[in-house]
Formats: sequence, C-alpha cells, structure tokens
Amino acid sequence: MIATDVRMLVDLARDKSSQGRSSLVTAIGDLMDDSGRILTLQEKALMNDILKKLIQDVARPIRKALAEKLSQSPNAPHEIVNLLANDEFDIASPVLLKSDLLGDEDLVEIVRHRTLSHRLAIAMRRSVSTLVSDALVGTSSVDVIKTLLENHGAQISDATMTYLVQQSESVDEFQEPLLRRKDLPVDLTKKMYVWVSAALRQYIVEHYPVDKAELDLTVATIADDIVDHDPDAANRAEDAAMALAEQLAKRSELTADMLVKTLRRGEIALFEAMLAQMIGLRPQVARKLIYEDGGEGLVIGCRACNINRTDFTALFLMLQRARPSELANNPYQLSRSMEMFDRLKPDTARKVVERWKINPFFLKSIRRLENQPR
Repeated sequence: MIATDVRMLVDLARDKSSQGRSSLVTAIGDLMDDSGRILTLQEKALMNDILKKLIQDVARPIRKALAEKLSQSPNAPHEIVNLLANDEFDIASPVLLKSDLLGDEDLVEIVRHRTLSHRLAIAMRRSVSTLVSDALVGTSSVDVIKTLLENHGAQISDATMTYLVQQSESVDEFQEPLLRRKDLPVDLTKKMYVWVSAALRQYIVEHYPVDKAELDLTVATIADDIVDHDPDAANRAEDAAMALAEQLAKRSELTADMLVKTLRRGEIALFEAMLAQMIGLRPQVARKLIYEDGGEGLVIGCRACNINRTDFTALFLMLQRARPSELANNPYQLSRSMEMFDRLKPDTARKVVERWKINPFFLKSIRRLENQPR
C-alpha cells in the first residue's frame, strides 16, 4: 500500500497544473497525518523532497490548509513544519501555536528573524522554554513580553524574571502579569510593592505571604533614600541588567542587533551590561570605553566583538546624542570614528582589549593606536 502511495505521489508531482499540485499537497498531508503508517527513510525522504520543491509555489490557501493539518501531527517531517513556521504569518500561525515538532533552536531563529506577529504566536505557545523566553525578552517588545508573562506555561529563568521585575518599575504593562505568575518569588513581589498601584499592592498582600506593615515601612524607607540620593537605589537596575546579560552571554545569544534595539528603547543599563559582556570587560571599564569623548574606545570595542559598520554607526549616533551638546554637535566626530573603524583590524582591536583587561587606563593605548601610520 505504501509503494502504491509513493507511486501516486510521483504521478501527482509530474502534474504541473494547479489542481495537480493541490491534490499532491493534500495527499502528502494525509500520509503525514496518518499515525498508523510506518514509512521507510527512503519514502519519507521522497515526500520531503517533493513537498519542499513545491511548497513555495502552491497557492496560499493550500499552504494554509497544510499548515493547519500538520500543526498537531506527531508524524510530520520536521523540515516541512519548520518551513511552514517561517512562512507568512497567516500560514505559519497554526504551526507556531500548536506544533510540538518545532525545537528551541527553530523557535529562537524565528523570534530573531520573523515578524512581531510570529513572536506573539510563539509567546502564546502551550509551553515555552527558558531559552525561547530569553529570546522573546531580548526583542524588547512590550507587547511580546507582556504576552509571554501572561502565558503561565512559559518558563522564565530567575535572572530574566529579576530583570523584568526591575523593568516593571517603568513599564506598567508588566506589573499585573508578573504578579499573577505563580513562579514569581516572594522577594521580588516585595520589590514591586514599592512602585505598583494601590490595587496591586492589595493584590500582593492578599496573594503572597508578606507582612503589609513591613512592606509599608520599606516603601517609606526607600522614599527617604531617594530624598537622600542613596546610590544603592540607582544600582538595582544595573544589577538586574548585568545578571541578564551574563545569562545571555553564556547562551551565545548576544547580538549587535539586540544592542541597537536595546539602546534605541533607552534601556541604558542593559545596553551597557550587554556590550561589556560582548567585549569581555568589567562593566566599569566598558562604561568608560562607551562614553570616552573621542569615540575611539567605542570603535575599538565594537571592532573587537565584530559589530558591523551599520550597527556601529547606529550605536555611535545614539550615544553621541546622549553626550553634552558641544560634543553632540561636532560634525567631524563621526567621520573620524568611521575612518578609524574602517582601517582598524578586529585582531588589533582584540589585542588592545586584552591590554585594557590588565590596565584599565586605556586612553594611552588608544592614542598610540590612533597615531600609528596607515
């Protein structure tokens, strides 16, 4: 019977008409969805090859019907499911939401390279691993992160949860979804008590084992700290950002695109922590490098971690706007930095970075490099 089916697929593949292709996709979908069938590797490879060649050519309604059919099939070929998951969103959505055949690496790639709608669908999957959650948080999209937090089947690492709690101080949309999660540690709810609304404070008191009097005293103490300009209050965001950046670095998920998006959203502490991790410097040294007046430090750091010219330009311009007006209005600064970027080799930049790790007084190293003959 299987041999007969394969011959039928071959005959349908030879039919170039729209009806023939429609029949072919339907037939393959039926075979893939038949859990009682045991196909040989050769037969599976044949169906994969036929469908891969035709799937981009068949009409959208046919691809959409096939995606719906295969979204809950345990027998569908992984390659085909992944191909459909990367299709236009109306075709990809059932696979993104339902298919268990998509692995973490597949989903992370889709998060990085496809649309907001694709990311939202992934955030709504029945289960989401910490790896995929970190990728979704890395998009810095409020809508995506809020959807992820509202998904109680999503696993969120401790470092990412701490970071999102800190972000909730300025992003109100995160507050209620965070507090309604069963995996939110009590110590983080106490931190949130300081900045959430009265209604959410009442929710914390009613749903978590906390002492209201103690929390109210904490709020009063922090208010006094702010008045007294306590530096510890300013360090909370930095600590959370560093923890998240370290975790992303361990998973090799830090990218130049993520840096640009983070800085564009104004998340300065996270941007600094991420760039420090990418360059391999202590945060204090990296911060000097980022904001060094001439821009040479930023050039060397970006070249050392293989940030391309386009992303460097975006970072430079955004950081330039954050500097004092007399520096931001200097029309020659960008051209000088781009000239240095173009002639500096990544290997040379990495050697300078290695010297910085030993001696944080790196300005002399930069000036010596700048004065080298071309």
